[in-house]
Amino acid sequence: MKTKLLFLVLFLCASLSFAQTKISGKVTYKNKGVGAVNVTLKDTYDGATTDANGDFSFETSEKGNHILTFTHPKYIEVEKQIVIEKKEITVDADLKEQISEIDAVVVSAGSIEASDRKRAATLLSPIDIYTTAGANGQISSALTYLPGVQKVGESEGLFIRGGTGTESKIFMDGSLINNYFSNSVPGIAGRDRFNTSLFKGNIFSSGGYSALYGQALSGALMLESVDLPDESSYDFGVSPIFLNAGFQKLGENKNYSFGATIGYSNLKMMQEVFKFNTNFTEAPQGLNGDLNFRFKTKSGGFFKYYGIYDSNKMGVKTPSLEPENDWALVSLNGKNTYHNLSFKQKFGRYLLNVGTSYSFNRSDLDFSTEKNDLQTGNTKLLTDGNYINFKAVLERKINKISALRGGFELNSTSEKMNFNDFVEKHYKDLISSAFVETDLGFSNHLSAKIGLRAEHSSYLGKSNIAPRFALAYRLAKDWTTSFAYGLFYQNPESKYINGPANLDFQKSQHYIFQIQRTTEGRSLRFEAFYKKYDDLLKVKNLQYIDGQNQYVQTADNNNGYGYAKGLELFWRDKKTFDNIDYWISYSFLDSKRDFMNYPVSLKPNFASEHTISAVAKRFVPKWKTGFNISYTYAKGRPYYDIATHDVNGEQKYFVRNEGSLKDYNALNFSLNYLPNLGKKDTKAFTVLVLSVTNILGSKNVYGYNFSMDGSRNSAVVPPVNTFVFVGAFISFGVDKTQDAINNNL
Repeated sequence: MKTKLLFLVLFLCASLSFAQTKISGKVTYKNKGVGAVNVTLKDTYDGATTDANGDFSFETSEKGNHILTFTHPKYIEVEKQIVIEKKEITVDADLKEQISEIDAVVVSAGSIEASDRKRAATLLSPIDIYTTAGANGQISSALTYLPGVQKVGESEGLFIRGGTGTESKIFMDGSLINNYFSNSVPGIAGRDRFNTSLFKGNIFSSGGYSALYGQALSGALMLESVDLPDESSYDFGVSPIFLNAGFQKLGENKNYSFGATIGYSNLKMMQEVFKFNTNFTEAPQGLNGDLNFRFKTKSGGFFKYYGIYDSNKMGVKTPSLEPENDWALVSLNGKNTYHNLSFKQKFGRYLLNVGTSYSFNRSDLDFSTEKNDLQTGNTKLLTDGNYINFKAVLERKINKISALRGGFELNSTSEKMNFNDFVEKHYKDLISSAFVETDLGFSNHLSAKIGLRAEHSSYLGKSNIAPRFALAYRLAKDWTTSFAYGLFYQNPESKYINGPANLDFQKSQHYIFQIQRTTEGRSLRFEAFYKKYDDLLKVKNLQYIDGQNQYVQTADNNNGYGYAKGLELFWRDKKTFDNIDYWISYSFLDSKRDFMNYPVSLKPNFASEHTISAVAKRFVPKWKTGFNISYTYAKGRPYYDIATHDVNGEQKYFVRNEGSLKDYNALNFSLNYLPNLGKKDTKAFTVLVLSVTNILGSKNVYGYNFSMDGSRNSAVVPPVNTFVFVGAFISFGVDKTQDAINNNL
């Protein structure tokens, strides 16, 4: 019996061995072997995996018609029909790349982002901004530690790559924010009106930005507001210079939320403690409040509303540069309100984004002079502005990394200005825009963005067409390169339009080339750019304002021109050192312009040739404390005293005095401590902040004011050389401590 069983087993094994058919072949991609490809007979357990050269081989006892499949995560699955008989089979396969949302290269020259916002890299998160020493929690200040943004302390705005502060625009949920910065007086920069915690992220473009945005010659900052909060909470903030409180209420079904905040600030106490450079006759103070409402519809749509109101006051007294007066004084009374409503909804493969905003801004400036404690002159400048923006964008996904979008935008401006009854105007303009843009993903290694924007200005009575183009290619696993080109138009600044003038759009062309290496926790970026300016605004003076080196100026023509070119380097590293995040940026800028009242082509007084910034953050989990330090160096900017003289009855400009400012230096430090307050199971989050700006007390100079005859001058300096801030921020109802630790607060 044993002999018969053994014979039967041997017979079956021999039969099976005899019935096996060998299947082999090679799998390639662009004529190169591909390893780790799974090769299987469909609906069987037979198959193999390719080796490093792409070769495979296996045997099967199956017979007849079958399907041989080739699968790999990075390539499209291939199926081959085969007939298995007694003969050995050789099957080769040529793979095609699998287009992947994660693996696809992103167009990033000038920080142009991909069409899918989920993949768009947030340049600076709110935590980054709050923990950057010297930024004082302001988005615009934090951006000055990135390449391309100039450090200009005497005026608000983002001065990008040789552009003025008004040549960059800021958007919230797609809608333009008019008057993003608070009202101020000449020589003192206005602050951000908006709380950084309102936004969950930002995308900053230092050039070559998307066709969805316009009316900016230099760059754009796109802010995206937060959605529904995770939990209801109450927030408080207290410091020697401000008090604020707010709440967020989340609905029971977590489909809606609403909230409000109110705050008051006054610099008077700090003025008593520190030696200020600026003589404030009325310390800067402000009152602000905001409301928000967010609602998710049953069909997946999402509404957001945000409204803010703020008012601010200040008064400044400086020695007069004119011998007939002792003092020059200026006081400000400003008011502003802004409202933003947005809606987005998916309809199958379509995404609709609609947004509208309204803002009102009043700046009431009073200039006066004194002699022997008696008022000798008074000049008033009152400006009221109403601004409405509406925008609609419809996007259709083509595939995982390709999309087509288009839409239109309306931007209405109505401004009234009265200058001491000498100049009175009512400026109105409606800019109508239409745009179309497509993201094209040719492969995981090659993608492009092509856009076109058209605008019409009712005031100018003219139209423009602006093409935009960008291309990205992956050189190696972690290396990518990008190129961007675009035309950008912007209306002349309305504050200079004080009478009839035959004006046109101002224009700039951007050429940007970038090489970038990105790995986990590290990023290296090199960027070169060239900008060409045409049709820049030229102005003429109407009246001099004593003590401020200020003139009421009016638009004359569009004969200005200029260029800006440079190199930038950015390195960020979160991996090399435990609990340390640091970045280093360097910018080289070569720029010249003939615009405004410049008599010839000059290096702009807001452009520094070399700028270096370094930021380092060290978090100690055991102490729940973050130590933050930053340093900025900028080569001294040029300054000019531009005067006029009559030539055959015509006003001509000339440079009467010029020079270079001392180099700018500032070392800043801040400390963030997260103590435990209340009972262990109490949901609460507290941050104690200590911040010292310009800790070494460097005496930086922003420029010079000159007397009417040019024989006397005074330096434009920061209100205070070194500023110390101490504050506490407390939230009840939500515990963000662990999130803050994970984000290296």
